[in-house]
Amino acid sequence: MSWLTRVRNAIASVTQKDTPDNLWQKCPSCGQMIFTKEFEENLSVCPSCEWHGRIGARTRFRQLFDEDQYTLLAAPRVPEDPLKFRDTKKYVDRLKAARTATNEPDALLNAHGAIEGRNAIVGVQDFAFMGGSMGVGVGEAFVAGIHAAIAERLPYIIFTAAGGARMQEGILSLMQMPRTTAAIAELKEAGLPYIVVLTDPTTGGVTASYAMLGDIQIAEPGALIGFAGQRVIEQTIREKLPEGFQRAEYLLEHGMLDMVVRRRELRDTLARLLDYVAPAKAAA
Repeated sequence: MSWLTRVRNAIASVTQKDTPDNLWQKCPSCGQMIFTKEFEENLSVCPSCEWHGRIGARTRFRQLFDEDQYTLLAAPRVPEDPLKFRDTKKYVDRLKAARTATNEPDALLNAHGAIEGRNAIVGVQDFAFMGGSMGVGVGEAFVAGIHAAIAERLPYIIFTAAGGARMQEGILSLMQMPRTTAAIAELKEAGLPYIVVLTDPTTGGVTASYAMLGDIQIAEPGALIGFAGQRVIEQTIREKLPEGFQRAEYLLEHGMLDMVVRRRELRDTLARLLDYVAPAKAAA
């Protein structure tokens, strides 16, 4: 053993204090390092560039409802893996992994609560659950939310976030497009408002169905909204698409949205809209 090794071994090792690995995070938009606690206190919005991060259903409910008070609607029970689908992994295994990661039964949750004293049924899609994809479970949850709104004579507000239909459920997933559209027709026949808030990203079959049928269409800043991807469209029409195409601001400019609202202003905006469209029905 060399003298250097003996000296090194004789020196008492200093135990470093464990540091959480999620203390800081990098903004995907501007590259700024953000203190995680500050990011969360700012409603998961970058304080430097106003980039709006993706959030789950329960976080959205906490931000939206008065005093964090709301009642979750029971998730409908649906057949799992009706097609016995398997790609590189069994569909049932993908469902288990998504449920473990999010602690939710599927990609859409509904809750009943008050927004600045105005009652509403609110549905939220979670992109973290298999990309917020629309399967039978999501379709059933959406229809259940609509029926709860009709039963309670309340507006229905949906926050969309999805990569489209769930490929593992094939035609059953695509059938959710007409089913959800028919449920919206029931809501409108009952004379109740349907408000859509599109968040990043809202694409595919969700955009082609319930995401674009609102009485009022709102989006968060910078949200990606579209049916097919930009590259697919460019290859189809053989033209270069304009800057910012399929982003919320572009859609607002071209008449596909009514407004783009920052997250910190969303609660007040929805409360004001409920006063306009359902003053008597929404009053707590």
